[in-house]
Amino acid sequence: MQQEWQQGDYLISTDKAKLDIDTIHGFLTTVYWSPGIPRATVERALEHSLSFGVYRGAQQVGLARVITDYTTFAYIADVFILEAFRGQGLSKWLMEVVAAHPDLQGLRRWVLATRDAHELYKKTGFSPLQMPDRFMEKLDTDIYTR
Repeated sequence: MQQEWQQGDYLISTDKAKLDIDTIHGFLTTVYWSPGIPRATVERALEHSLSFGVYRGAQQVGLARVITDYTTFAYIADVFILEAFRGQGLSKWLMEVVAAHPDLQGLRRWVLATRDAHELYKKTGFSPLQMPDRFMEKLDTDIYTR
C-alpha cells in the first residue's frame, strides 16, 4: 500500500508508479557510491525496495531506498536531494519519514553507509557501528565501470 506525506510544496510518496527513473538514474550515475550504474540495475533495485520519492509538483527532487525484510533488518541506500532543492530541510524530513514508516517499526537493525552525511543520519538515531568486529563485507567498487 502506497503512503504519502505532504509538507508545503513537497510530497514524499512510496508509490513506485511516481518514480522518475531518468532523474534517479541520472543522479546515481554521478555520485561517489554508484558511478556509471546501469539503468537496468537502478530499475531492478527500485523494484525490490521500499522507495520514498520526494516531489515538488510532478518533478522528482529526491529519493531514499530501503532494502528490508520488514521484520528484523533495513538497509538505507541511495538517499539524495537534487542540488537545486538542498538547504530546505528535505533530507532531514525524508529521513524522519523513512524512520517513522509503519512497516519499518520494531526492526532489530538498521544500517547504512555514508562518506559525508553522518550528521544527517545522527538526527534519526544512527551512530557508528557498535560492534564493527562483527561486520564483514564483500565489496566491488568497480562493478559499474568495467
